[in-house]
Amino acid sequence: MTEQTERSLAGRPLDETSLDETSLDGTSLDDTSLEETSLDETSVDETLLDETSPAETSGAERGSHADDRRVGDRHDGDRHRGSGSEREGGGGGGGVAGGRNTVAEEVGGGAVAGTVGGRLATAALPETAPPSHPLAEPHPLAEPRPLGEPRTWPRDFTDRLTAPLPGVRALARIAREGKLRPAAETLRQIQQLPFEPGPMPEASPTTVALTWAGHASWVIRIGGLTVLTDPVWSRKILGTPARVTPVGVRWEDLPPVDAVVISHNHYDHLDAPTLKRLPRDVPLLLPAGLAPWARRRGFTQVTDLDWWEAVELAGPAGPVRIDFVPAHHWSKRTLTDTCRSLWGGWVLTAPDGRRIHFAGDTGHGHWFEEIGRRYRDIDLALLPIGAYDPRWMLRPVHTDPEEAVRACQDLGARCLAPMHWSTFLLSAEPPLEPLHRIRAAWAATGRPRSDLWDLPVGASRVLAER
Repeated sequence: MTEQTERSLAGRPLDETSLDETSLDGTSLDDTSLEETSLDETSVDETLLDETSPAETSGAERGSHADDRRVGDRHDGDRHRGSGSEREGGGGGGGVAGGRNTVAEEVGGGAVAGTVGGRLATAALPETAPPSHPLAEPHPLAEPRPLGEPRTWPRDFTDRLTAPLPGVRALARIAREGKLRPAAETLRQIQQLPFEPGPMPEASPTTVALTWAGHASWVIRIGGLTVLTDPVWSRKILGTPARVTPVGVRWEDLPPVDAVVISHNHYDHLDAPTLKRLPRDVPLLLPAGLAPWARRRGFTQVTDLDWWEAVELAGPAGPVRIDFVPAHHWSKRTLTDTCRSLWGGWVLTAPDGRRIHFAGDTGHGHWFEEIGRRYRDIDLALLPIGAYDPRWMLRPVHTDPEEAVRACQDLGARCLAPMHWSTFLLSAEPPLEPLHRIRAAWAATGRPRSDLWDLPVGASRVLAER
């Protein structure tokens, strides 16, 4: 990265990050009809109209309602009703369908050290904790599955949807209302987006630390391993304007990558040019049905999982457990693969029990409480707060800032780190609005201000040992 792109964006001219090279209606059907049509880019699946057929709607609702009824008493090895998947190789597991410069954060019964722009500080933790889940016993977790296990999956995962997908009428409405990108008069806020890259903290085998590279891309150091989430180091992704803040971590500054987790196949989360920069033997942990995509590109250590399934990675401090958990979203990468692969988030558990929940892309809904019930004592939730306007269309699949705070409470997580904003302008809210709203929503809860990790792009935090 050049010196020009490494500097804070506060002083850069607007035209460096303007939307000139892609017009504000750059996600029109003509531009994306042959490629990505994800809601992230405000285009939609033409095969699913607003009035989703009764059969499709009832199927999605049946799957969701069945989950609600049975989620407390089913075993992790049970398959979601109607999925029809048969597993190869046997084995357990299985799922059913204050300001940004605050450097001391609080988690658990100790202290947290943080870095912003290269500075490091620690702070003691309060005795208070977020409300715990009222259920007496946590749900038993699935046994880890073998890495690289061949799997057979159903043709699609439409039964996992928790809301019908919008269609061409929604596209026509959003084009008519002009809500494809932020209003032109708000684009000068781009210059104020927080960008403060600094050196990543030193990491020992007992360190749990993270650095925000932008959007949903995190560099997580846990149990002596380095894990990337939804890595997107590209300047531009299909169907959207170029990123408005540089990547927070230069690729050449990354430590050796031990694993990559992907939440779903939308282009702003599964970026082929970035993955091509990785060694082909890096373990890729993917949603069910996405392994063939990775294997076709030469990756040899590919594991795809269903909801509530897990793997373990060997680390110098002991095994790091990584679980795939549900999210309220969908998947699509071409005109013909709607919901052909699953979507979800990940829970990373360090050898000493410290936990991070990475939500990927999601709306707000019942899954957060269930995740919190199964995975107690989540230290940090990485939750999306951007790409939410207009709500009539995006509410089912993208949390707004207030919903992200509620999701953090539902999870029982102690701290919240916002993501999925300040990088790509995917919808109509002004660029800085997510930051203002998440701070206000957090303050309204009365929880410690230092537990909101509203990091600038490029900043880091370290969780203290328990």
